[in-house]
Order: sequence, then structure tokens, then C-alpha cells
Amino acid sequence: MGDPTKGGKSAAEVFDDVGARYEEAFAHVPGQLAALDWLTARLAPGARVLDVGSGTGRPTAEALARAGCAVTGIDVSAHMVDLARSRVPQARFEQADVRTYAPAQAPFDAVCSFFPLLVMSQPEVTAALERMASWVAPGGYLVLATVPGDISDLDIVWMGHEVTVSSLSAAQHLGVLAAAGLDVLEHHTAPFRPEGGEPEEHFFCHARRPA
Repeated sequence: MGDPTKGGKSAAEVFDDVGARYEEAFAHVPGQLAALDWLTARLAPGARVLDVGSGTGRPTAEALARAGCAVTGIDVSAHMVDLARSRVPQARFEQADVRTYAPAQAPFDAVCSFFPLLVMSQPEVTAALERMASWVAPGGYLVLATVPGDISDLDIVWMGHEVTVSSLSAAQHLGVLAAAGLDVLEHHTAPFRPEGGEPEEHFFCHARRPA
């Protein structure tokens, strides 16, 4: 995730503090679990998958590794990376920022992005989407989820922390992916209430780079 919050903490520091509580609140998002089922049904054993914003490794990296994929996860939080390495030892995790990450073995058969782009500016969200799309191999997939909206530098309190968030509308996401050469196969929005939190709308999108 992105820039320092206005309260002085960087996204990495926020997620270092949130740690396993994130998994408790967000490990069972129905739309995310359905997206993982959709993706794993289309990937062959040994498929190379990048999990952007891998958090604790659950549920994304764990589900992909269980399906026989070769999973690399990246996250800005050192604590999250440590948790993921202990929870999903079959996958590989490294501390990295999607805005500057340079994959050594791109492209990937699939790239997953479940909610990692919110704590940054709108231009950074757009650039991150373009970067992730560029890492998808011909015939490969990009599966993403976010909280949609034409939102720029909005101050909120999230899991006890003051953070500044931005996003793009669903239509803007679709436009960026199309401009990056991906075919959008399906997309939808769905409500979700995290454990102990406020209800929020989630946007899910499955896209593919033509073979």
C-alpha cells in the first residue's frame, strides 16, 4: 500500500499494527473466496501467480498454493510478510510496494489484487493497475477487488487507525484495464460487513490478457 497517512503513519506501519486482526475481519469475504474458486479452476498445476498485498497469506495465497500454484506474495508490511511465511510455507513472500516492485520472473499466469490499492492517491491507483496488468502473461488472468468510488484523499478511521484513502469508480477500473490490453470477462459489486466494522461495497473484476 501507499503513502504515509496524514496522521503520520505509513501504510506499512498501519498494517504492521493491524496484523492478524485483518485476517480475522476479512478472511471470509464471500466474493473473494468465489473469485479464488473461479481462478483456480482455470489455472494448471504449477501456474505462476503473484498475490499483490498478500497480507497474512490467507485466504488468497493459501488457496492458490493448495491448488498447486507457484505463489509469490508481496506486501509493504514486514509483520504481514512474517505472518504469511508462517501460515503458508508453500508460498514465497517478500516485503515490497506494488508501486516500485520489479518482478524478477514476470510475466505471471495470474495476478491477484484483493484490496491493496486503497491507501494511496488516485494517480498511484491507476499506475498500480497498469503495472499489474503488464505482469500478466498472454492468456493469463488478473483478478482484483476493491472498494469502488471516485474518491481522492478521503480521511477515514479504519480498524482504529486514521488513514487517507483513494479509489476509482468501477467504470474507471474497467477503463484502465481495457487500455492496458486486458479483456474484462466479468465484474460485479457486492455488500460486505467485516467483523466489528461498518458495511462496505466491494467491486470484483476478472480480466484476461488475450493469448
